[in-house]
Amino acid sequence: MRITAPRVSVLTVLLTHAGHHTVGEIADRARQRLGTLSTQAAYNVLDALTQSGLAQRIELPGEPARFEARTGDNHHHMVCRRCGDVRDVDCEVGVTPCIEPSDAHGYEVDQAEITFWGICPACQTAGTS
Repeated sequence: MRITAPRVSVLTVLLTHAGHHTVGEIADRARQRLGTLSTQAAYNVLDALTQSGLAQRIELPGEPARFEARTGDNHHHMVCRRCGDVRDVDCEVGVTPCIEPSDAHGYEVDQAEITFWGICPACQTAGTS
């Protein structure tokens, strides 16, 4: 992968701002570092980083895609139904993938994605006051 200023800037954003960020959030932070970066350029960089294994794309129903720098460990995600907060959940069972399909249909399974949905502690507290 060729090293370019936009790629370095976007990857730096992912590495220094842990979490699960939208393209818009990443582009805004990268612009602060670079001075200029189009949203399309941010999409292109994130696509290249994802394909090279330096970033992971998370697609949640009804939400814009999010990206993170944590890759290669088959972790899962916990999502708050109210505020949209996303947290990493480590795989509890030792080997990838954490789950076994009842019928793999001949596939050689190398990854499983699980999304847990619920209400985060902050939203639970806000809902009771």
